[in-house]
This record gives sequence, C-alpha cells and structure tokens, in this order.
Amino acid sequence: MKHLIVYCHPNPESFNNAIVDAFTGALKQQGHEVVVRDLYAIKFDPVLSASDFKALREGNIPADIQSEQDHVKWADAITMVYPVWWTGLPALIKGYIDRVFSYGFAYAYGEDGNISKLLAGRKGFIINTHGTPSEIYSNIGMHEGLKITSDTGIYDFSGIEPVGHLFFGSVNQIDDAARGKMLEEVKEKAASLFL
Repeated sequence: MKHLIVYCHPNPESFNNAIVDAFTGALKQQGHEVVVRDLYAIKFDPVLSASDFKALREGNIPADIQSEQDHVKWADAITMVYPVWWTGLPALIKGYIDRVFSYGFAYAYGEDGNISKLLAGRKGFIINTHGTPSEIYSNIGMHEGLKITSDTGIYDFSGIEPVGHLFFGSVNQIDDAARGKMLEEVKEKAASLFL
C-alpha cells in the first residue's frame, strides 16, 4: 500500500515528530511504501492567493500545488499528523487543504448540483495532539467536533474513507512513559488499519 503522511509541526523535536517516526516505521515494517511531506521542512506556502484562484480555474496549476496533488494521487492512504491549536487545524495544514484539495482535484459539482468526490478509493487517518486533557475535550464535544470538521468535512467530502482518528491530550504535561504508551497505540493502529 502507498501511504502519504502529511505532517505539520514547527519543532523537529516535538512529540508529533516522534509520532510520525513511529507510524512510518510501523508501516514500513509491514511493507508499505511511505512518503512523508513535512510542511515546515518543504516551506509549503499556505496562502491561497488570487493568482492561485485564477490559475486553478484556467487549469494552470501552480508547481507547488501540482507537486502535492501528485503525492495525493499516488497514495492509497493519507494520514495527517498535527497538533490542535485553538481548537482547530494549524494555519499551515489548513492552507495545505485550501490549496491542494482544490476544486476540480478533490471535488467538483455535477450538472445536477451534487458533489463529485474525486479522491474516492483512498483511506484517511488523522493523529492529533493537544495540551488540554483528553477527558475535557471529550466531555465538551471537542473531539467529535474535530472529527466532523476533518474526517467528514475534508476526507469524506472529497471521497477519502475516514478509517480512524487518534487524539492524544496533555502531551506537554505527561511523562515519557505515558508518551511511550501513546506511540505504541500509534504503531498498533498502523498495523491494524492498513493491512
């Protein structure tokens, strides 16, 4: 299986980076091909500009968008790994969605007005970290809200089948042993979700 990991965190020593390493390692152990797109490392421009709009409408896809769309087209499964900031997606990954999951590539409207989901046939998984304890986010409905926004609003909207969503809370307050258990859960998901 060809697996694309879209990773977004500014600190290369973050727990998110450890998650990417654990997930990538577990996938490769199973024989998957893996490509990681570190949005900070590649200096991806998250700003959907007026010139982008014009170019996309004319079918002249900007090179940086085309490169990322080629990775998405290549993949059988797409996993996004990023922290939850201010109860949502960091600006860089939101900009990636805005620019890469564009009209005519990820979705289109048919003559009947219905949405055509152009990325069907792929699986989608999301791993999020946050500083707030998971019990709080779960109790106030934040986890469900984030699933609706990302799993349904991004993946399902474009035809990608959501197969799971992991939330790891209090990551900046817990010890290495607790983080180690989280990494084991990441590896287990890699082994069970993508056979």
